[in-house]
Amino acid sequence: MSRQSEAILEQKFIDQLIGLGYDFVTIKDEAGMLANLKAQLESFNNDRYSEKEFSTILNHLSKGTVFDKAKSLRERFALKRENEDTAYVRFFDSEDWTNNHFQVTNQITIEGTYKNRYDVTLLVNGLPLVQVELKRRGLELKEAFNQINRYQRHSFWSSHGLFQFVQVFVISNGVNTKYLANNKDQSFKQTFYWADEKNVNISGLTEFTDAFLNPDHLGKMIAQYIVRNQTEKILMVLRPYQYYAVEAIIKQVDASKKNGYIWHTTGSGKTLTSFKASQIITNKPEIHKVVFVVDRKDLDYQTATEFNSFKPGAVDMTENTKSLVDQFSDNTKLIVTTIQKLNNAIKNPRYRKSMEHLQDKTMVFIFDECHRSQFGETHERITEFFSDIQLFGFTGTPIFADNASKNEYGKRTTADLFDEQLHSYVITDAIRDTNVLKFGVEYVGRYKSKSNNFVDIEVEDIDRKEVLESPERLSKIADYIIARHDQKTHSKRYSAIFAVSGIDQLIAYYDIFNEKKKAGDHDLRIATIFTYNANEEDKDADGFISDVDIDFKKVADPGVGYKTSHSRDKLESYIADYNAMYGTNFTTKDSESLEKYYQDIGKRLKKRERKSFVEEDRLDILLVVNMFLTGFDAKMLNTLYVDKNLRYHGLIQAYSRTNRIINEMKSQGNIVCFRNLKDKTDEAIALFSNKNAKEEIFTPDYEVFVEEFNKKYVELLGIASTPKKVDELLTEEDELAFIKAFRELMRILNTLKTYADFSWDDLSMDEQTFEDYKSKYLDLYDKVKMNQDVNAVSILEDVDFELELIHRDEINVAYIIKLLAKLKNSKESDKEAQRKAILEMIGGDVELRSKRELIEKFIQDHLPNIEDAELVTDEFEKYWEEQRLLALKEICEEENLDQQQFRNLIDMYMFTGKEPLKEDVFACLENRPSILQARQIGNRIIERMKEYVDVFITGMVG
Repeated sequence: MSRQSEAILEQKFIDQLIGLGYDFVTIKDEAGMLANLKAQLESFNNDRYSEKEFSTILNHLSKGTVFDKAKSLRERFALKRENEDTAYVRFFDSEDWTNNHFQVTNQITIEGTYKNRYDVTLLVNGLPLVQVELKRRGLELKEAFNQINRYQRHSFWSSHGLFQFVQVFVISNGVNTKYLANNKDQSFKQTFYWADEKNVNISGLTEFTDAFLNPDHLGKMIAQYIVRNQTEKILMVLRPYQYYAVEAIIKQVDASKKNGYIWHTTGSGKTLTSFKASQIITNKPEIHKVVFVVDRKDLDYQTATEFNSFKPGAVDMTENTKSLVDQFSDNTKLIVTTIQKLNNAIKNPRYRKSMEHLQDKTMVFIFDECHRSQFGETHERITEFFSDIQLFGFTGTPIFADNASKNEYGKRTTADLFDEQLHSYVITDAIRDTNVLKFGVEYVGRYKSKSNNFVDIEVEDIDRKEVLESPERLSKIADYIIARHDQKTHSKRYSAIFAVSGIDQLIAYYDIFNEKKKAGDHDLRIATIFTYNANEEDKDADGFISDVDIDFKKVADPGVGYKTSHSRDKLESYIADYNAMYGTNFTTKDSESLEKYYQDIGKRLKKRERKSFVEEDRLDILLVVNMFLTGFDAKMLNTLYVDKNLRYHGLIQAYSRTNRIINEMKSQGNIVCFRNLKDKTDEAIALFSNKNAKEEIFTPDYEVFVEEFNKKYVELLGIASTPKKVDELLTEEDELAFIKAFRELMRILNTLKTYADFSWDDLSMDEQTFEDYKSKYLDLYDKVKMNQDVNAVSILEDVDFELELIHRDEINVAYIIKLLAKLKNSKESDKEAQRKAILEMIGGDVELRSKRELIEKFIQDHLPNIEDAELVTDEFEKYWEEQRLLALKEICEEENLDQQQFRNLIDMYMFTGKEPLKEDVFACLENRPSILQARQIGNRIIERMKEYVDVFITGMVG
């Protein structure tokens, strides 16, 4: 049976869209697009525009980034007409999205850096708001994703930049279909399947088109469910479960006075969901206020930043209750506050009188992480004070009868307080959709059946404090972490949290790690924070991770702040260590400073995911009792070490710190348990998903991955029986098969290496053979990268080589220089083999490959003339500086650039990590290019600048 061609798939898709109410329009190029846009805007606005007036409109539309244009799309433009009148031009109707006019066209050709022809474009009022890229059945969906990325680099910005108005991309190979927001920095991991209300994915293109692309639904998505993130200056689009949750809350508000709660698993984006629900309800005239309530602990840097990114100034970070009372009395419709301030506002006589006039107002309260904040007297006080309110709760781990904790109000569940569950999206749903990762759990102790390095860490059925806290046991656990941390975190690329049972144990651990660091046993960067009270181990382990109410003023009070003055002095010394590492100046002696220390730790872990992150800011392990184990998200955190009892939602919350999606290298969240939590883990999984869900939530055993690796190796041998045979592959189809086969081996190996049991001896491929194949794999990557500079079509261009799986921090230029010094001192008979090994090593490393030619030239022309091996470093640095200056001069001469201004441009790029603006590039030119040439020249110079940085600057320190 022959495969369905891309052309047939495209035509059937267009026919389906026409059947759904789209008008087909033939548009071949930008001129046709502009003519159609003028006609559509005139129809939509019931007006006529002269050519000069339309030119003014185009000038308005061409300004700004993708982020800016998303705002322009939703606003009216004040057009000054030729007769001096003012007319307001609308581009999209967000209030009634059915008023918009939907069209479909295909194969538009746009010329930017290269000429590109797009598959299917969905136009709304003449503007391209949805771009669909199709691949024939059998091809990877990621190829369509990579094609969109190429278009963003090469042509979406060209001329008037109308394709930067795209809000949503759709990628499909007919069988699998996903959507994503227009955000060029996101990875393939940020693409989503649409689903039905029961979380069943709708993957086929036909079914997806009916459900998602019909004009009514698509109009609503663009009108209400695209979010402009003000902090990151990016667009975000809601995932299906977020959409259904918001719709369910809105329906409940419109149809009844009942309460409700949303059960969306930890890590699924509840903040965005709750914000969107709050925002839409705020627009309802019958609702007096919408109050979004979080715990004080959760109103940290991260939550405040996220909420303020959606609505600038939404979060009042002060402890001042009066500011909250003022917001209840003024025109603010959306209030974001802590439950502590809300409680004080209606309890304290000083504020209660000012609040009494609100008691019968119609209001909606939305509680974040309601499993923690809503089970005491505050809930009673809120429901008694306000007579006309609806309560909605969001939780990743609801309270059921099994995990309910008894207080003066009895054992109350989430359903007791919030009535019915409106929507659920549990951990098994999120893992299936790759919205969060699986967990790889290892239990370290004598009960583990497979090999352990120190079986005398006795943990099974031991609850004797003197055994659990013995210095010998803690020291051995510290040794285990030191020995395995690089392996778990891919050479410290990711961070870890170490959760322990109490302050005394935390202090003991910190001091042990510190002594071992002084002895030269490790170079790990370790920090800690702990507070007063509620830090002791929970003997009942009822599931609640305490310490949710951090009153830093109380903590800083030497009379009540800590268990003992000794613990306070210890924390002060630990903060001094932190200050020395990072050049900060925090202290326990001031509540504001202590709170900033807490926030700085969160920022340090969170900011590792930013492109601008520098290695000097790295934090390897955060040692805690309870803090940061709930509500804290950091994508570059992948490991949790556990030496404390956990149960139910406390266990799931703690584990879930590790499983945020970011890239291919992060394949699972690593959990290393130094206590026997297996039964408690299984119990928690059964409670929050189902008793048979373990296989879906946990990664398989080590032996399963070994077997899979060996099986994939056999498949690779069928394509290229030796590394040299890769050079003999005849067609691009053969090369593509090799790339995919070897990439699969890399993925499996990436996971295998996180297991404590990993050994190359278990695999049928030895390490050297893997390195040889890897070098050929990178040769193909270089070939594709080089061919992108010419206007040629290659099926390899759309392949994601997943180079992050290859990056190795331990091999850098400094390491290579040491090898060169060793080469200088070696016997003549060994020199050639060593030289070859060094060049192979450089060829196998992503960052160093760009430097290979220059390093090889140094070995060939300069190394023989150096008399003393100790001078190799100085001579190499001198050589490198000469080559750097020559390369800089060459670029400037060939591109007619002012050398000093170009160097300033490079410095700014290195400092910010952001590509320079075209205007900044043009400022370096001796003669500004014409409008027609400007974009192409600007892009070429930026690419040459980035290549220069890759070769001469990146990786040169280490």
